[in-house]
Amino acid sequence: MSENPREQRGLVIAATCNLTKNGNAWLVPSQSGNGKYTVVPDKISPHCSCPDHETTGGKCKHIFAVQFVIQRQLFDDGTEQITRTMTVTETVRKPSYKQNWPAYNRAQTHEKDKFQVLLSDLCKGLPDNNQPRPGRPSFPFRDAIFAACFKVYSTLSGRRFMSDMNAAYERGYVSRLPSYNMIFKVFESPATFHYLRLLVVESAKPLKAVETSFACDSSGFSGSRFDRWYDHKHGDHKIRRSWVKAHVMTGVKTNVITSVEIHDQHAGDSPLLKPLLATTAETFKVLEVSADLAYSSNSNLYAISRAGGTPLIPFKSNACPGGSRLWDYMYHYFHLHRPAFLERYHQRSNVESTFSMVKAKFGDGLRSKNEIAMKNEVLAKFACHNICCLIQAMYELQIDEPQFWPATIDQQPAAG
Repeated sequence: MSENPREQRGLVIAATCNLTKNGNAWLVPSQSGNGKYTVVPDKISPHCSCPDHETTGGKCKHIFAVQFVIQRQLFDDGTEQITRTMTVTETVRKPSYKQNWPAYNRAQTHEKDKFQVLLSDLCKGLPDNNQPRPGRPSFPFRDAIFAACFKVYSTLSGRRFMSDMNAAYERGYVSRLPSYNMIFKVFESPATFHYLRLLVVESAKPLKAVETSFACDSSGFSGSRFDRWYDHKHGDHKIRRSWVKAHVMTGVKTNVITSVEIHDQHAGDSPLLKPLLATTAETFKVLEVSADLAYSSNSNLYAISRAGGTPLIPFKSNACPGGSRLWDYMYHYFHLHRPAFLERYHQRSNVESTFSMVKAKFGDGLRSKNEIAMKNEVLAKFACHNICCLIQAMYELQIDEPQFWPATIDQQPAAG
């Protein structure tokens, strides 16, 4: 049996799905249930409308499925003849990258202690809100942000987290001990969003000497609230889980998040590449930026080029030259030097790895109820992720102890 995974999946499609012929083309059902793809099984240059074929230019599972169906001949008595092609495969040993297990083990066993130290240093750069006013003194904003991020790192409920918070207070990481209700109020405050976003950006800066290639993408985080509405078109009530969509740019070596944007659930990916790139370029030297088809636009190519980087964005099947000089150059590079392009473009998978790391360690669900708290909780996950990436780099890459906030940040109103 072939070791090509696309060919194996094509065989499954041919055996289990109903492929229909439409003129010279074939309609192949999508396994995800999102309609059908059109396959033209040309012997020299077969084509499929699926994203996999548009990006790689090679045979996808749908093309293989059609070829299997064409090879199959049905006789009058109901029996069928299947033509199989014998292939000779050469076993090639894939390159392996050794893990520095002693450094990894030290980073993991010391992570929780190091995390509190680095988080405390990060929060010291936040503004102090101990301004004289009538009534009870407000809770220190720095301590509140520390508690909120530490709770997300612990993945515990508010009440069960208080034992960890007591230990952090005894070690002097906070000046006052908050209640678990105070932590919830921090997430619900609109002012928290600005400072959590600053923590994400600041926590990535110590790795500016390591990261020069970046990738961007978006992903959703599901909430614990369900939205209900009445569908007038179908005349029934519908319900769905609320969610938050986060757009990030990450370094491809350490998976650190260099910038983040959180907007409307249905905000397009392409327009947000520029602000993500602008924030990243303020600290990092940008040599390459990888992104998928959703970011393919002339303005994005020029934005990356002006930042000093090479845009590695594939072109859609209906794209054509003539947009601009840079557009034409990258268009021909993509089509005429496809293997060289893909070898560099596959760095983009690291941004998907980043989202997987965040969701696996801190959960893909959100405990918060309202939209503001959900966005703040996502930012806290990203800040915790960056600190963990820093700790790993300290042990594996031998980077120095991070020094945060070389200059004072903009003093904006903090949560009271």
